[in-house]
Amino acid sequence: MARPHHAGLRRACAGLAFCVLALAHAAPARADEYDARRAGHPLRVVAYVVHPVGVALDWLLFRPAHWVVSQPVLSHVFGHDVDEEPQR
Repeated sequence: MARPHHAGLRRACAGLAFCVLALAHAAPARADEYDARRAGHPLRVVAYVVHPVGVALDWLLFRPAHWVVSQPVLSHVFGHDVDEEPQR
């Protein structure tokens, strides 16, 4: 029977070996083909700047606000209704 210290070391080595094998067999990523007509549009450049702001607002403001108003105590006050089929 292995001592507890050796069991932890074996588990760490097994985890490391798994990570190395998973990374070794990962498929390489490819970039999308560059389309100058689409990428150079002025609104596309604005979208590159505005999109991260929208994602940050979603995670930091809107999702917590939705969680607050969806609580059973407050859902009647704010008129929150549970969707039968949530959107994904």
